[in-house]
Amino acid sequence: MKNVKDIKIGIVSSSFRFEIAKNLEKHCLATLKQKGVKANQVTIVRVPGSWEIPLAAKKLAETKVYDAIITFGAIFKGKTYHFEQIANECARGCMTVALDYGLPVVFEVLAVYDPHDAIERATGKKENKGTEAALTALKMVDVLSKL
Repeated sequence: MKNVKDIKIGIVSSSFRFEIAKNLEKHCLATLKQKGVKANQVTIVRVPGSWEIPLAAKKLAETKVYDAIITFGAIFKGKTYHFEQIANECARGCMTVALDYGLPVVFEVLAVYDPHDAIERATGKKENKGTEAALTALKMVDVLSKL
């Protein structure tokens, strides 16, 4: 198992719907800190929207510095097909990065029909996707270090 003091985490976060992403980041960073990850072990990259997340994740992966990448954003269903295009391609792009680089890419880009669902998932105390992202990243670093 890799020592938590040696782990580097990259976070790619959308500036669009920033209140959601900011809350996800806040809970993620608090959980990482609680688990012993220091602020200087985490790099946060902000991109304009969810569409840009996979490219930034790929650029982080290319550095071979990070043990895991966490992605945050929010996509709300509107009246057009745009929601599906962005959500599907963002997910596919992040999975491609994970598979191409053998690196955990934790996907917490919330694609929701109701904006209240995103707020609940980003701010909730009992279940929080930012907290889950941090725990998943650390667990996957551990799992992959044993393979």
